[in-house]
Amino acid sequence: MEGTRMSITDLVPVPSGINVNVRSAKQQTMLTLLGQPRSSYSDQDQPITNPSLKALMVTEAVGPFRATGLKPAVESLRKVFSEIQTGKPEVYAALKSAGMLCVRYVRNSTTSISNHSWGTAIDLKISGILDPYGDGTVQRGLVEIAPYFNKYGWYWGASFRVEDGMHFECGEDLIRSWAAQGLLGGSDGGGGSGGNGGGSPGATDEVLSVGDRGPEVTALQKRLNASGASLKTDGVFGNGTRDAVMAFQTSKGLKADGVVGPATLVALPPLP
Repeated sequence: MEGTRMSITDLVPVPSGINVNVRSAKQQTMLTLLGQPRSSYSDQDQPITNPSLKALMVTEAVGPFRATGLKPAVESLRKVFSEIQTGKPEVYAALKSAGMLCVRYVRNSTTSISNHSWGTAIDLKISGILDPYGDGTVQRGLVEIAPYFNKYGWYWGASFRVEDGMHFECGEDLIRSWAAQGLLGGSDGGGGSGGNGGGSPGATDEVLSVGDRGPEVTALQKRLNASGASLKTDGVFGNGTRDAVMAFQTSKGLKADGVVGPATLVALPPLP
């Protein structure tokens, strides 16, 4: 008997082998290369107040819809969707945006700034349906198009500790490549006096700080716990992780700034 054909909105388990060689962009990378979008945040969308960053925002057609975001991110989206249109026309025809530029904290956080705040992330819906947040399953259509995003250096949110299948964001190396090409507003990455330090792409190598999330943070938390901390290994660099880092740095005679750089990484015990 012929099987029932699956819909592109049907929910399937998060597949393995996604985001290979693509890293979620670190918050410190975004702050260093693009500056603070504004001086304060909440869980609600607020306007960009950084004039240098605001000048880099565009509203353009990306294929299936118009999007407002960072100029090189919008241009990259156009390339992604062009390939999806050829390779996955059924999914392409059903794609709509659930938002790109949105200046706020990450959901359920008061420390992590959403990458939507720099216009470098986009949420998608298929046939008007949003993928359910945090249930460990994703729409089949999103599975089909994720490789196209990965090809162009976009990270799929299905890999976050709390699955966010509708979310795609510009990866760490993609952001750095734009800075190296001078696409982020000049040598200071567009941050100018509103940025957080210098803007060379290498300025944030091997640095983890408040607001970061992902497997690198999980590994850090495990190493801190091996040194005596009692952290929840949730992959979110919040205030508790920062305090544990500062305590460890103090115990080792390092600068207790709560930022994990090369010296702190070397001093930490290996993963248990």
